[in-house]
Amino acid sequence: MSTPDREFKDAIYEQLARIGRAVDHPRRLELLDLLCQGPMTVEQLAAKSSMPLASASQHLQQLREARMVQAQRHGSHVVYRLADEHVCDFFVALRDLAQRRYSEIKAVSEEFLADLQALEAVDGTRLQNRVNSGEVVLLDVRPPEEYATGHWPGAWSVPLDTLASRLRDLPRDRTIVAYCRGPYCVLAPHAVKRLREAGFQAIRLAEGPGDWRTKGLALAVGDRPSDDPRPPLLPSDGE
Repeated sequence: MSTPDREFKDAIYEQLARIGRAVDHPRRLELLDLLCQGPMTVEQLAAKSSMPLASASQHLQQLREARMVQAQRHGSHVVYRLADEHVCDFFVALRDLAQRRYSEIKAVSEEFLADLQALEAVDGTRLQNRVNSGEVVLLDVRPPEEYATGHWPGAWSVPLDTLASRLRDLPRDRTIVAYCRGPYCVLAPHAVKRLREAGFQAIRLAEGPGDWRTKGLALAVGDRPSDDPRPPLLPSDGE
């Protein structure tokens, strides 16, 4: 191959390798997974990933240098967000490829999620029909700020740390389906375990908002009082 041709290929693949170097640490992959939920401050990302603030900041800076995330200062806080929706698409594709290639992922997942039946894949129309008909109650057990950024239409916002106090509000004659950030988020499995212990029929939805955005499914955006678990289709008293 001629020198100009070789130089051209070397230059292209060097740029592609920047992505590989940016995601060559498990903590940075976790940060991308979190940012698929929506923008977050450095403090929020550090807390949700159980990382020291300095470590989270360092990893975020490396992702920023690779142009995978953007940062903007709001007052005393720095808020990070994905550079665009293609970054989340990339993360989901990378995660799915790893699942197909590495049996270790399946083994670890099955051990942790033993006996927790999961709805692994989503047929958007079918699931929405089940929610609309009242056949199932869909619980978003992520923190409220993540729910507000994007959630399944009709899902109730019941963060995991409020679940115990909200059990009296949940119907016992319907199946409760809990979801969180995706297949490796532990919030939904813990929610299902607590619901079953309280006598509810509960299963988890393995996918999360990042998966649904990648599939082109439209998510609902907006806040709802955390102490009102009723579906957004139903008006609050006085509305």
